[in-house]
Amino acid sequence: MRRTQSRIGDLKPQRPQAAGPEAFTAGVRSRTGGAAPASRPQSPRGRRAQNGTETAEQAPRAVGKLDPRASSKIISHWELDERLDALATAPETFVAGSLTLAGELDRTCTGLEVTDPLSWRKPISPEEAGARVSLAQQFRRDVDSMILLDREPEARLARRVEFARIRFENTLKVAGLTAADVAQGNVSGTGGFVGAYPTNCRLPADLCRRWLELHTLRTEMVERNLYLALINVERYSHTTASQADLIQEGSAALFRAVDGFDWRRGLLFRTYAVHWLNQAFRSYLYNFMNTVRVPVYLQKALKHVNDAKGRLGDSKASVAKIAEEADLTESIVVAAMASARSSRSIDMAFDDSGESGRLKDLLQADLSEDGPYTTALEDVSLEESIGEALERLSDRERYVITLRFGVGVEREHTLAEVAAKLGVSLERVRQIQVRAIGKLRSPQLRKVVDPFLN
Repeated sequence: MRRTQSRIGDLKPQRPQAAGPEAFTAGVRSRTGGAAPASRPQSPRGRRAQNGTETAEQAPRAVGKLDPRASSKIISHWELDERLDALATAPETFVAGSLTLAGELDRTCTGLEVTDPLSWRKPISPEEAGARVSLAQQFRRDVDSMILLDREPEARLARRVEFARIRFENTLKVAGLTAADVAQGNVSGTGGFVGAYPTNCRLPADLCRRWLELHTLRTEMVERNLYLALINVERYSHTTASQADLIQEGSAALFRAVDGFDWRRGLLFRTYAVHWLNQAFRSYLYNFMNTVRVPVYLQKALKHVNDAKGRLGDSKASVAKIAEEADLTESIVVAAMASARSSRSIDMAFDDSGESGRLKDLLQADLSEDGPYTTALEDVSLEESIGEALERLSDRERYVITLRFGVGVEREHTLAEVAAKLGVSLERVRQIQVRAIGKLRSPQLRKVVDPFLN
């Protein structure tokens, strides 16, 4: 992982010369307020120097087509950071101040700037872009191209994320909707925001815009910290789990880390995100490493049980002693020890050469001269077996079963019909039926019809 690449957060752009927001039209708009020609939009890669650094004119641009009903003005990240930095001087009132600012922006129909994902990536040379590489190599190359964040730019981005979430939740509340409604109405099209505002959103225009702004800021924080997943996944290289699956779990965990990150604590995001990454990796290993899945809480309890046995120095210690030493309940200790059973394939050979036989060879039943076919069933009919089973029921139970399932009669009868014949209620017939079926499921009665079920 290259750590010497230039960082966009080190640059402080100049204040825009064209003060005052303008209509957000189709095409692109630079953060300096100048409009790019609609016919020949300029690529961020073309404006960026080859060493990966940026000037104020090359800072992230706003892109997309905004529905005029959602926002008619745009506040740049530079302007928003000025307002949020002032609110951050009193962290305890940041939420209240953000609500006030959100109300102000809503009244003026002002939206947040949506930046192009290419703006936080270093340019890739034509030779690298045209090279044939594996999917894993391509992913690592993309991660290496991300421009990392310093402490202060990272804190500013975290404040933007929190403000966007506060404004989004406030818009949800005003619209009388929930997060589940948004997931159903606007889950697709999130990756296609570059160049056009999503047109497949079935929710109010202002809510779609607020959701897009939040999603874009969360994505920026995740992508610029994807290197954490690659670094921490190496700790689990000794396992048999697929590294690609672990990286995928870690990438999803970064979104949960963004949602829970609190910039007020003064920590770097990576310090907080590592906890979520390791939790995601361990949960994946707990769920998919065993042939028979054991619940995660039992696997964790088993680890505490084994540690307690080691401290006691007695592998056969009683459940009570283990529970006391591990600070667990005795029922959890019993369940954890019962889940420690290992599984073995019946096709596995006894040695590496495979010449000593397999487990299924020992478990295989001896076949008669006629093969797997046996004449034991020729002397017993299904009708006789069912009749013998029904004979073990009481008269009323047998009568209900034969009528309900059409055994020995011309058709099946409903509960109401059986109740009318017996002169009892429907609930009483149902109780008799349940009791009779329970008896038929007993080992003794099942043995009678078991040859026909196998």
